[in-house]
Amino acid sequence: MHILWLKTELLHPVDKGGRIRTYHMLKELKRQHHVTYLTLDDGSAADDAHERALEFCHELVCVPHRTSEKFSSGFYTELALNLISPLPYFMKKYKAAGMTREIAARVRAGDFDVLVCDFLQPSINVPQNLPFATVLFEHNVEAMIWRRHYEVQQNPLKKLYLYVQWRKSFSYERMVCRRFDLVVTVSKSDAETLKRDYGIAHVVDVPTAVDADYFNPGAQPDRNREPYDLVFTGSMDWLPNEDAIQYFTREIMPLIKRRLPDARLIVVGRKPYASLLGLSERDPSIIVTGRVADVRPYMKRASAYIVPIRIGGGTRLKIYEAMELPVISTTVGAEGLPLRDGVDLLLADTPTAFAEAVVRVLTDAPFAAKLKHQGRQTVKERFTWQGVAKAFSDFCERAAAAHFEKGKRHVDVNIVVQKSATGSEQAAIPVETCDK
Repeated sequence: MHILWLKTELLHPVDKGGRIRTYHMLKELKRQHHVTYLTLDDGSAADDAHERALEFCHELVCVPHRTSEKFSSGFYTELALNLISPLPYFMKKYKAAGMTREIAARVRAGDFDVLVCDFLQPSINVPQNLPFATVLFEHNVEAMIWRRHYEVQQNPLKKLYLYVQWRKSFSYERMVCRRFDLVVTVSKSDAETLKRDYGIAHVVDVPTAVDADYFNPGAQPDRNREPYDLVFTGSMDWLPNEDAIQYFTREIMPLIKRRLPDARLIVVGRKPYASLLGLSERDPSIIVTGRVADVRPYMKRASAYIVPIRIGGGTRLKIYEAMELPVISTTVGAEGLPLRDGVDLLLADTPTAFAEAVVRVLTDAPFAAKLKHQGRQTVKERFTWQGVAKAFSDFCERAAAAHFEKGKRHVDVNIVVQKSATGSEQAAIPVETCDK
């Protein structure tokens, strides 16, 4: 197959869940298929990101695009203006007529078999009536994330804003899922959610995988671990991760320290939020690293891995990567992963239950050893990128064949960049139908 893969960012550094999943998926797909990777580029990628793109694609096409820095004056202005837009903010910010033009030009010049829209965001720039199959790769059910943000928010004004974003997200995501030939999710639970909430049947799921060799614990003896250290890894500029650490440090960590005064939390991830940095300065038991080149040394020194996530969709790659450690997670944090509570990891959904699970793991060495061994074996035996990419490839090939059989290749295609009433260029997508 010739695959046109759409994204809103370059993949290097491969330092967060969405990039990790895409990177390993594409590396495997490239072995059997020709991949053209078309992406927005805001200039924030690693210096070698363009050069290293050849690790996962045959051809790289970049479209310059700027978004306002989070918490800047421009960011808050855009949030205010978004109140009158039918699009949710996380979609509006990626609208780029240049990407639509580039897709149209590539379609006219090339012979693609399938277009893959990686995450929901690039869909805002996809022309309609393409002459080949279209696949939406949903790493999350985006509307579910916004609904959960709304549900846990306590500030009345923020809660109202999040409610509006949730409803806009629901309307937009439902419309786009119905528009694509096939929707691929990363878990059965997400697939069922899309079928139930959006009334679509053309949904399949592929599991999450892990590079088991990279995260192999090797010969690291347990005696080198810090006995009361907990670790969390993840991009701290992603709201579900920020909420998770706020929840843990505010409601769970104090309960743990009553039993284990020497307990420490190490938060590993890029762009930690200001209040977390302030907390780490005041409290020596909270250690914040910021961006690191390699998360494994921090995992190797810790004695347990925590996932106190209350907001999210899709699946958490971090759990598979952490299976050299006993893992304690909320149910939402492990959502969509076929792991067994009490066998592969521990699940706890209240501060008291979470704290008790952590204390048990840190004080019962035989139990902790059994938990991490079983979890590691389950992941290593069942979830590899080679198998996941093969399943994804098979679904794409079926979608391409079904599209061809329907005769859609012979439809007169109108791939254009339309003009708005103000004369500005915009993607040819029926935005006005989002709230219907």
